[in-house]
Amino acid sequence: MSVSKITDFNKLCIHTITTKQWDIETIINKYSAAGIKGVSIWRQWLEGRNPQKIKNMMADNDLTAVSLVRGGFFPAPDKAGRQAAIDENKKCVDEAAAVGAPMIVLVCGAVPGMSLTEARQQIKDGIQAVLPYAKEAGVKLAIEPLHPMYAGDRSAVNTMKQANDMCDAIDDTHIGVAVDVYHVWWDSELQQEIKRCGESGNLFAFHICDWRTPTVDMLNDRGLMGEGCINIPEIRGWVEETGFNGFNEVEIFSNRWWQADPDEFLKAIQDAYLQHS
Repeated sequence: MSVSKITDFNKLCIHTITTKQWDIETIINKYSAAGIKGVSIWRQWLEGRNPQKIKNMMADNDLTAVSLVRGGFFPAPDKAGRQAAIDENKKCVDEAAAVGAPMIVLVCGAVPGMSLTEARQQIKDGIQAVLPYAKEAGVKLAIEPLHPMYAGDRSAVNTMKQANDMCDAIDDTHIGVAVDVYHVWWDSELQQEIKRCGESGNLFAFHICDWRTPTVDMLNDRGLMGEGCINIPEIRGWVEETGFNGFNEVEIFSNRWWQADPDEFLKAIQDAYLQHS
């Protein structure tokens, strides 16, 4: 299988957390000036802002709101906690609709000491409770399977198969999957599950970065594309074979890069995107 070489930034999206030194207004101006076309907005970047003004500012700068990050965190040890999570996700839907983001990325949640079976059932129940509200607002929900190292406290959905199974069980056009190479690159069933996801119409988003070896921090040591061991072009090829035509979303948590000059980091992202994605 030959993978097309990326030659421009028309499908490049960057998450606001990646260039976290900048506020949302600076991000919009900097990304637009660099020719980047997409931004995935983490919710804290909207705090104290009028989302309609941010939406208008993005439109004026030819920038697309690709997604709002992040919803989820459904499991809780008691009913009140589960209801609070549902209410918070509905608030997230309101924010996504207001800023013009077509989907919310779900970090589904987990509770230390709770069985994975119970956590996954609570995740499914939580999504189903939020889904009618999201559909009414025209906002899709994308389950992001997280690496198994996070199964105990961040997400009990850890493989593409688990995400696909959950989507099949819920069976709605507004629920799908966000594929993040950082979390799923190691999976021997990844190619077939990406294909399955595409055939079901459930492939909503594609996130890229790299896995550094050694990794010195399991949360905040992601690499630029090409700095690690993930075959990003191969996985992108599998994604594009499904007919996916969306953005390639750069999502990097990196203490190392966050200490660098953000303008230099943005340029490094663009260079790495063209060379190693």
